[in-house]
Order: sequence, then C-alpha cells, then structure tokens
Amino acid sequence: MQLDDVIEAILNNRVRITDHADEEAQADSLGFSEIYFSVLHGEIIEDNPNDKPFPSCLIYGETFSGESVHSVWAYNPANRWAVLITVYRPDPQR
Repeated sequence: MQLDDVIEAILNNRVRITDHADEEAQADSLGFSEIYFSVLHGEIIEDNPNDKPFPSCLIYGETFSGESVHSVWAYNPANRWAVLITVYRPDPQR
C-alpha cells in the first residue's frame, strides 16, 4: 500500500469513514478536513500489507495548526477506495 493511493482516493472523494472513525474524530475534536490535510502532508509510519480484507497503514500527519494526528487507513485496490478505520491524537507521553 502506498500513501499516494490513499491521497488519490481522498482527492477523488473515494473515501468511506467507519462509524468508529467518526466517533473517534468527534471525541478528539478533529474535523475531516484536518484529517485529510494530515494525510496529504503525512507519512506512513506502519504498514500492514497482510491485513484483511484489505491492506492497511498507520499514517502520521499534522493538523493545520501543527498538532499530531494518527489515522489508520485500509485501501481496496480493486475499486481504489480508501477506508478511514480510526483516527486519534497520539499520546505525547508514548
């Protein structure tokens, strides 16, 4: 899975957001424009090519104001859709 795949899906509105990701975004006061921004300017910090049903990755990025964001994405290469599985502000103590 490549970061470019997720970025291309975001830029072409081929994104599915799980209920869990939606709840976590609300809990951490993260808007989806901030989450997408963090991916567009982010980097993959963990790759999980054998995840099922699709490969996934953990992306580190920052919000508009420079706050850290972690987001987990799956990517379906057959239809080129990305799935936001979860998102959170990482604990600075970890």
